[in-house]
Amino acid sequence: MRTPLHRIRVGALSLIFVFVFSIIGFHYLGGYGWLEATWMVVITISTVGFSEKPGSSDAVQILTMAVILLGVTSSVYTFGGFIQLLLEGEVERAFGKRKMTNEINRLKSHIIICGFGRLGHDLVRQLQHRGIKFIIVDKDPERVREAQELNMLAIQGDATVERTLEDANLANARTLVTALPSDAENVFITLSARNLRPDIQIIAKSERENSCQKLRQAGANKIVMPHRVGAQQMERMITRPSTADLVELFAEATHLEMELDELLIPESSALVGSSLGESKIKEQFNLLVVGIKDERGEFHFNPNPSVKINRDDVLLVMGNVEDINRLKRAQHI
Repeated sequence: MRTPLHRIRVGALSLIFVFVFSIIGFHYLGGYGWLEATWMVVITISTVGFSEKPGSSDAVQILTMAVILLGVTSSVYTFGGFIQLLLEGEVERAFGKRKMTNEINRLKSHIIICGFGRLGHDLVRQLQHRGIKFIIVDKDPERVREAQELNMLAIQGDATVERTLEDANLANARTLVTALPSDAENVFITLSARNLRPDIQIIAKSERENSCQKLRQAGANKIVMPHRVGAQQMERMITRPSTADLVELFAEATHLEMELDELLIPESSALVGSSLGESKIKEQFNLLVVGIKDERGEFHFNPNPSVKINRDDVLLVMGNVEDINRLKRAQHI
């Protein structure tokens, strides 16, 4: 079925062709000057018909009838496209799409989520609670429409196509999450994203054990297997119920009064060069430093107060959200 925009384009091109052809015809067949020929075409197509030269030849009369038939038909066809465009709301959608594109192009350090299924829905809810910007990419128009109705940035397209990832502003994204049901598609998306952005963090979903190696080879930094995560949580609930409650407390976005957060220490921070004891993080901010991840990626849990804090260390701190934010503000993190 032809869209209104297609009708407008075809009608406009037809009208231009009739207009140009008719001017040439009136000029050479009727002996009109170029301005007079243009005048004749305008009043004929518009059906105004002010005047014409008396004693017109048969050729001019046939041309005039052809101009009326073809010109009016093209005009009605084009005008009908405009009416359909307005009735179907495509003008509003076109402006909305342009606005959304501009918003996407302005984003920095956002998350691209490929797939708005069950996992995608839950991930979006968590990110929204934490105020993290994201874009949804899905080839299902119903899912995209659902996301847009919830005021989310979402684009319809096949994430395995590099152009779709570019439209999602992959160049400025911080992380790409591929959470499609098909492991093969997740591998292909990972490969495409890694080819476009060698430095981006890629988190991939996998349903099968034998797909994990392929995802790593394609360039995934982290791989999540939902059934394994669920099994681990169930095991904790059985053998260590209190630990399971604690993990759930920090994992659920609904418990925002408590947080387990990570802080990357910049070179400008006053904490650089000081020990944990000297930093007074516990005394001043009432936070517990659970561990430190150094620049080599090694974790040091329950660090000694004498451990030095270095540039690019990541502090794992646990405590009240407001206390964590106070520490971030104080250290410009």
